[in-house]
Order: sequence, then C-alpha cells, then structure tokens
Amino acid sequence: MPEYPRRWAALAVLSLTLVAVTLDNSVLNTALPSLAHALRAGTADLQWITDAYTLVFASALILAGSLGARIGSRNALLGGLVVFGGGSAIAALSDSPGQLIAWRAVMGLGAAFVMPATLAIITRIFPAHERPKAFGAWSAAAGIGVLVGPVTGGALLEHFSWSSAFWINVPLVAFAIAAVFAVVPAIPAVRGGRLDLLGALLSTAAVAALVDAVIQAPARGWSDAVTLAEFGAAAVLVVAFVLWQRRTSAPLVRLDLFTNRTFAVAALSLAVVFFVLFGTLFELSHYLQLVHGYSPLVAGLGAMPFAVAMAATSATSALISGRLGTRRTLALGLFLATAGLLDLATTGVHTDFWKVAVGTAVIGLGMGMMMAPASLQISGSVPPQFASMASALNSVIRELGGVLGIAVLGTVVSSAYRSSVGADLGPAGTDLPTAHGFAATLPAAQAQHVVAVADQAFTDAMSRGSLIAAGIALLMAITVLVVRPNRTAAQAPAPSLELQTA
Repeated sequence: MPEYPRRWAALAVLSLTLVAVTLDNSVLNTALPSLAHALRAGTADLQWITDAYTLVFASALILAGSLGARIGSRNALLGGLVVFGGGSAIAALSDSPGQLIAWRAVMGLGAAFVMPATLAIITRIFPAHERPKAFGAWSAAAGIGVLVGPVTGGALLEHFSWSSAFWINVPLVAFAIAAVFAVVPAIPAVRGGRLDLLGALLSTAAVAALVDAVIQAPARGWSDAVTLAEFGAAAVLVVAFVLWQRRTSAPLVRLDLFTNRTFAVAALSLAVVFFVLFGTLFELSHYLQLVHGYSPLVAGLGAMPFAVAMAATSATSALISGRLGTRRTLALGLFLATAGLLDLATTGVHTDFWKVAVGTAVIGLGMGMMMAPASLQISGSVPPQFASMASALNSVIRELGGVLGIAVLGTVVSSAYRSSVGADLGPAGTDLPTAHGFAATLPAAQAQHVVAVADQAFTDAMSRGSLIAAGIALLMAITVLVVRPNRTAAQAPAPSLELQTA
C-alpha cells in the first residue's frame, strides 16, 4: 500500500475527533447538578442521562465497525460525526429528562461509528513501522479529552447553563467534519459478502443486556431477579453468537483471534486498566467534591495530573515499547497503575491534594504507557482489511472494562460504606451524597457529627476499593509477564489501495 503523504495531518484530525467524543462525557459530569435543578431530574434520570450514551455506544460498536468497513471508514467517520453533533445540538434544547436521555442515546450511536473508524483509518494509512507513533499520538488525544473536559465543564458552568455542555460539541464537530474532508483520505470499502445481520443482532443484544445489568446492578441489587435475568440473557446470547459465527461463511467477528495469546493478553490488559481507572476515578470525584468540598471547576482541575501524565507517556510509548518490547511495556504500565492505586489506598479524610495528585499521576503514567501498545497489538492481530472489526473490538473491550469497573468497584465502596456507617445515622447510611444532604437539615453540632462519620466511612471504603483495584492490576501485570504471547495471528498483506482525498 503506497504511503499517504498527508498522513500526519490526517492523524491530527482523527485525534481531534477523539477529543470531541471523549470531551463530552467529562463535561457532562460537571453539569449534572445544574442539569438536575433545571430539568427537575431525579437520581434515576441523571443515571440514565449518563448511561443511555454508554449503553448505546457499547452495544453498537461491533455492528458500527462492520458497517464502517463496508461503506468506507471515512464515510463512517463523517456519518458518525454528523449524528453525534446533531444529537448534541438537539440535546441542548431538551426541556425534560426523557428528551435528554433519548438524544444522549443518539449521540452514543454516532460515537459508535466514530471510534472504530479513527483506528481503522490510522491502521490503513500508516506503514507498520510508523504505527506505534501514530497510535501513541491517538492515545495521547484521549488524555487531552480527559484533561480539558472537567475544566471546560467547570468554566462553562461559571457563566452559562447546563446546555452549554452540549453546545460546546457543535463547533468542534463542525470543524472536525471540514478537516476530515480536507486531509483524511477516502478508504475504499471492504468487499466481504453480505452483512451478517443475525450476528449483528445477537452481538448488539448481548452487549446491551450485559451493560445494562452491570449499570443497574448497584441500584437494583446483584441478586435482583431482573439483574440475574439480564446476565442470563447475555450469556445465552453470547453462546448463540459464538455458535453462529462458527457456522456462517462471513462472520461479523473472527473468533480465532481469541485463541491467539498476543491478542488475548493485550485485550485483557486493556480491559483491566480501564476497569481500575474508571472505577477509581469515579469514586475519587465524590471524594474531591464532597469530602474536600471542592467546586466542580476545582475538582475538574484535580483530573489534570492524571491527564497530563497519561498524555505524556502516550506520546512517548512508541519509544518505550521500542526499547522494552511490547510485553514488558504492558507489564510496566500495569505495575505503575498498581503503585498509584496503592498510594491512593492510603488516602485519608484530611489528605493534602498534592498526595492524591501523585497517586493519580502515577496511574496516568501507567495507563498512557500501555494504551497505544495494547491497541496496536489488537489491531495488528488481523489483516488490514479487517481493521474496522479489530478497532471495534478494541473499543468494546475498553468500554466494557470501564463500565464493569464503575459498577463493581462502586458496589464494593458502597457496601463498605454502609457496613461502616451502620443503621445509627438513618438516611446518612445510604451513600455519601445523601449523608451530606441529610446533614444540611440538622442543627450545626449534629450535622458536623454526621458529616464527619460519613466522610470517614466513605474514605475508608474508597481506600478498600483502591486496594482491590491494585490487586487486580498487579495480577494482570504478572499474567502479562508469565503468559508468553504467540505470533500465530493471521497476517495477510494489505491490498494495494488508491487513497483519494475527495
């Protein structure tokens, strides 16, 4: 395949689209309190405003990757940006929680086409020796999205309403679309027979059932009948999907990938690091805003050490993996994440911010170091014509890891908090936000006691969650070193493609 001369400019544009998509969720998190007041949204509404995007995004990724390959990755990227930007603009005009939930789902559908397309295009336009640097820059863009999102959200809410969290996407998406037309080449569609509609239906339903079960389990209960039914349905659908993929002549997913240790180790490493990251940072945001009493803007600035460290090591991950090798780089990244989590496990109610920042920065160093090599291993496990499928799997793995991390570690922290507080403080025993709200209705002396007990219980529970996350990361690091990846992934030369810029 001939080298595309404007590939580095194209990479900058593709990274911008990633920033636009990752920026949205982090901005929205800071807008939730003012959004709840303006739309009279309850706790369940706020949860669905956040989760509708995640549920649709994760469920549609595999189908979006397959469709993207068939219509051309650039076409998929442009279509996804239009849907994402249009959904964001209409979401900003919502006047009820139900409307906002629906348009968040539309935004998730658009993002599902954007994410796989960016990785697929990078794989196709960069020669093999340049892909580590390209993937490192792409991963660094994710760190930039995390970095500017909370700060941008806090700054917007200082001057504008909650709708600004959605309006901000419109100019970003418009600029990205124009830039894609200008410098990103048109990737010819892959001819692969008829679309596996049954496989698409089974995979979408399986992921949707699993993600919804995990998201709702902390509220419903892990042993609730609906939760168990969804887990059961997801298991049945996965089995049906696997059986069908083994029978059909044009499978949606190449199942032989999962027998390749190179792919499996990289995929599991990526899932684990997103598991511990999302689960830990979700609880840390409560700690900064409630225990320390920081404003949304200041709490947003609290994400900067993590994001800066992640962006720095993502940008240099090609150099690191070139010297250490991919396997040792993945292990080192996981060891660093473990060290950062162990540091956070020592956090107390009155811990200075700089100490918390050190822990999150070390986690960011580890995550940035391993994201690009792991993604490159996953995408490199298939011939280039299957790049969209591998990119979709990459995104599904990351998303499922993050969703599971928030749900599982969130449940651990919640259970530890309730066990520590007990029934003596009444409503304060439910969760930390409820405890602070309940304390606001009490006389000063009683309020101070309730807040002190609740803050201590939550901080201890968060430390327990960090210890568990550290143990999982450490176990994965050891696994990476012990399990020697093979090199039997199917490799096929890329067909000679003519890239067009119009």
